[in-house]
Amino acid sequence: MDPINEVHVREPGLVVVDVATADDATALAFQQMLADRWATATADRTTRDVSEPGVRLRCYLDLRQPLDS
Repeated sequence: MDPINEVHVREPGLVVVDVATADDATALAFQQMLADRWATATADRTTRDVSEPGVRLRCYLDLRQPLDS
């Protein structure tokens, strides 16, 4: 994954989440669980590294903006 950009964590409550899972469905389901609770910049797809098992996904959360359930 690319290095984390300072702008994404410059204030308390901003979070970068890197997810590594066995498959796309698990990574996207986890991301959706986060997006159901907080303001989230979601990824449209996962990435694969041929030298690593599974898939990876990065999303950005703003814990200062919880969503109503």
